[in-house]
Amino acid sequence: MIEVFAADEQREVDVDVLRYTRLARLVIEEERVPGDAELSLIFVDAQTMTDLNVRFHEGTGPTDVLAFPMDDDIVVAGRQPDQGGRGPGAPTEAGEPPAVIGDVIVCPSVAAAQAPDHAVTTEQELALLVVHGVLHLLEYNHEEPEETAVMQRRERELLARFDEVERFRPDEAAR
Repeated sequence: MIEVFAADEQREVDVDVLRYTRLARLVIEEERVPGDAELSLIFVDAQTMTDLNVRFHEGTGPTDVLAFPMDDDIVVAGRQPDQGGRGPGAPTEAGEPPAVIGDVIVCPSVAAAQAPDHAVTTEQELALLVVHGVLHLLEYNHEEPEETAVMQRRERELLARFDEVERFRPDEAAR
């Protein structure tokens, strides 16, 4: 099972959080992440993004997307914090805990500002940033030209796949 926890913590740009949640889930599925997986997708304002960029990436000003992969610490199954049993009503055997992939933080106001430079809509720019951030969590990089080419090709493939899936999605307004 794939869980994407999403939040829109900004007010500058309207964001279809459910759409981008579906997109993040599709990326994880298409990348064939084994087992159960979780990630967080958070849309923030420019000041919050600036603070995160300065604090964690030694950047200046807001950036469009940041990805924070989780550590490789093994999460022990069972009750926390005492590890003293599963508790009443729990299954006899502990299941494997989900892999917590990490957090993707996106700044919609930066996306809206740079979308015209990329000749795309704000929604298309946001979609690219979501895919880009999730791929970073899955260890894609763009430090070398070869890595950049691989990552950009995969981004295009995933966005095309998402467009295809969304095109054939039933209209939720009709329900």
